[in-house]
Amino acid sequence: MRHRQAGKKLGRNHHQRQALFKQQAGALVLNESVTTTAAKAKLLVQSMDKLITKAKKGTVSARRQLMALMTPSKAANKLMDDIAKRNSARTSGFTKMFRLGVRRGDNAMLAKVEFIDKPLPKPEPKKVVKKETKKK
Repeated sequence: MRHRQAGKKLGRNHHQRQALFKQQAGALVLNESVTTTAAKAKLLVQSMDKLITKAKKGTVSARRQLMALMTPSKAANKLMDDIAKRNSARTSGFTKMFRLGVRRGDNAMLAKVEFIDKPLPKPEPKKVVKKETKKK
């Protein structure tokens, strides 16, 4: 019986699940969105909300804990420095999940996970066109 056993196993053992979520969390932070199966996406949304809440503390201890929970250390730094500051006014619900349909090969439901507060794209500088004067 699975009394008081929280979480899904996803057909993997403990270490494989840990590695999966480390990689997915790092990819989501670095790329701002991830496409995966719906079951993995649901668990990723839950774990990312906890990680962003931890990153909003802004302490050295929180940074070290994030580095232990995310595979590339660049992802933990980006989460602390950029994403946590973007979401400082928000208390929860930092990510959203869209269902994309089924995968052609194995009919698995696909979903896309991305952050709610995306960075605004930088506007390209306008080119200044000089007017030519006629020579007399």
